[in-house]
Amino acid sequence: MDVSFLVLVVIITALAFDFTNGFHDTANAMATSIATGALKPKIAVAISAVLNLVGAFISTEVAKTISGGIVDDAKVTPAIIFGGLIGAILWNLVTWLLGLPSSSSHALFGGLIGAVWIASGSDAVHFSTVVSKILLPAVMSPIVCGIVALLGTFLAYKITARARQRSVTEGFRHGQTISASMVSLAHGTGDAQKTMGIITLLLITSGHLSSNAGPPWWVILLAGMAIASGTYMGGWRIIRTMGKGLADIESPQGFAAETSSTAVLLASSHLGFALSTTQVVSGGILGAGLGRKLAEVRWTLAGKMALAWCFTLPVAALVGGLSGKVADSGNGGVAIIAVIAIVMVSGIYLLSRRNAVTATNVNDATSVTLEPEAVPA
Repeated sequence: MDVSFLVLVVIITALAFDFTNGFHDTANAMATSIATGALKPKIAVAISAVLNLVGAFISTEVAKTISGGIVDDAKVTPAIIFGGLIGAILWNLVTWLLGLPSSSSHALFGGLIGAVWIASGSDAVHFSTVVSKILLPAVMSPIVCGIVALLGTFLAYKITARARQRSVTEGFRHGQTISASMVSLAHGTGDAQKTMGIITLLLITSGHLSSNAGPPWWVILLAGMAIASGTYMGGWRIIRTMGKGLADIESPQGFAAETSSTAVLLASSHLGFALSTTQVVSGGILGAGLGRKLAEVRWTLAGKMALAWCFTLPVAALVGGLSGKVADSGNGGVAIIAVIAIVMVSGIYLLSRRNAVTATNVNDATSVTLEPEAVPA
């Protein structure tokens, strides 16, 4: 297979991952606003899509961390990157099918680390950077966001205790249109960069860019457009889980969760920490749930999500590692992995169409039956 053609194939695969990242993570920005009635579903995903695209142009620090910090670019080939992306895409689609808000970011990191490790050896992975830039922030970020959201929720109810309930609800719903939009902007700033970093790493390893180069403008644009397109599709299965599954969320809680998530995500993007938006926002929702007296937090579901988070890196690494090893064996290996991936993606899609999702339309409190990716009426 011609190297330039393989590079093109990997770029398309990276953008396909970015697309799955978009619809997988739409819930991060808009689930609570949809659940509280602050925004209608179609409007919410449209706003989120536009701001994801805008956010992609704000910073490239995370992209530089991925392209120049996690692995040794001298020991990486386009075929290895291709294998890592396959691991990330398959994990994203499986967890979406199950309605589990897992981390697209960690799926990508796991796939890439596994592919490079198995194909090029452990010395090709910079584990100190993985620990400092990925693992430690992954543990701390949902805790920090949860504490901030808890305090914010407590103060919001304390300050408005004597105000008219209707006025409080409407006021915070208006506030949520801003806070949810800021989460979308932060999501684009962080998550779009991860695909930028992968494509930049690909261009470096294939000799199209010099070592330690940042993402070119066209890479930023394509990554932003891909994640925005996926976001507009709307991952309704995961929106249902995040908006109504974790906790009973009212508008003051939604505002607190979204504001705290935005602060954590934007700060991490500026510092080059590759955080999981899913974990940060989930921490914010749990904190907001705990911050309101008598609010119900569904710890069983939270435990299932935490379990999915624990499996994300190793499973994506295993699938990415095996895929990368086969793909790196030559043209035939790349073709085999591509065919297997297409068959598996097609199977997941067919399963999703067979199983309709029953959800509550949070705008008018009527029960509707949705196709898995259909927008509530």
